[in-house]
Amino acid sequence: MYRVIKKIFPVFMLMGLAAGVLQAQKRTIAVMTPFLAQPGTQLMVEAFESAAKGKSWEVDVIDTSGDVAALVSRMEDVSLQKVDAIVINADPSQIKTGLLAAKDAGIPVFGMDSGNDPLLVANITSNGYVMAAETATYVVDQLNGQGNVVMFIFEPYPPVQKRGAIAESIFNNSPDIKISDKITPSFDKGPLEGSRNAMEAFLNANPKKGSIQAVWAAWDDPALGAEQAIIDAGRQDEGIIIVGIDATDQAKDRIATGGNFKATVAQDFQGIASTVAKTIEGYLNQGSVSQKQIYVSAKLVTAGSLK
Repeated sequence: MYRVIKKIFPVFMLMGLAAGVLQAQKRTIAVMTPFLAQPGTQLMVEAFESAAKGKSWEVDVIDTSGDVAALVSRMEDVSLQKVDAIVINADPSQIKTGLLAAKDAGIPVFGMDSGNDPLLVANITSNGYVMAAETATYVVDQLNGQGNVVMFIFEPYPPVQKRGAIAESIFNNSPDIKISDKITPSFDKGPLEGSRNAMEAFLNANPKKGSIQAVWAAWDDPALGAEQAIIDAGRQDEGIIIVGIDATDQAKDRIATGGNFKATVAQDFQGIASTVAKTIEGYLNQGSVSQKQIYVSAKLVTAGSLK
């Protein structure tokens, strides 16, 4: 009997240790953003939840519906709950107080398509410079280097601000390309509706046929809104070229019709989210990361590539 017990006891010990390891690896991650209404953010959050499920993590998604101040307050609350990590999709410079609260609580914070910041362990994103260069160069090429362009930008959010800065520099480097207007759309009724209204106002102020040759948008919603305004004004046959960034399903559907919306850039939202999950896992296991700014590749999407 003693021999049997002697043999069985180590087995139970090993089972207990294994259970302890599994329990120790059970993580709680808070994903925090004011932008969950945006299609790109939705895709990333859903993909992160899927990746986390495969790791048996618990994910708490917190959206403050465009209210950055509320996000800071919620970050302070979450920091008191001692989660294992926080993922943000927001401008780090606007939520310093929340980031400092997490730091004081010893909670690592990771950016998911956010700006780089010393208070983040790492930021995983697409290369905004490359995406903007792709679409801006596409516009210049399609116009043969000559024409008037309306830009839709959004400077409060670093990843999108970068896109506008690069596109503007490319347009300014083309002597016969003129930036007719730079518009920051209203978010009161959503950026798509805000962009449609802004584009409608621009077209009313510039009613002459041929007064505009292209619309460059820093993400897809303004491109979609601008196209709606152009169609509503009956000016879709003027050959106005529209480009966006993000390759949302709605944008790809419009591009596939062969209308004014000509191109977008497909961010690998699933790739960004899964890389965030892998980076968190590596950091929690090893206590360090090899890179603070990690880029996930993207590609130009046109009607030709959708066939």
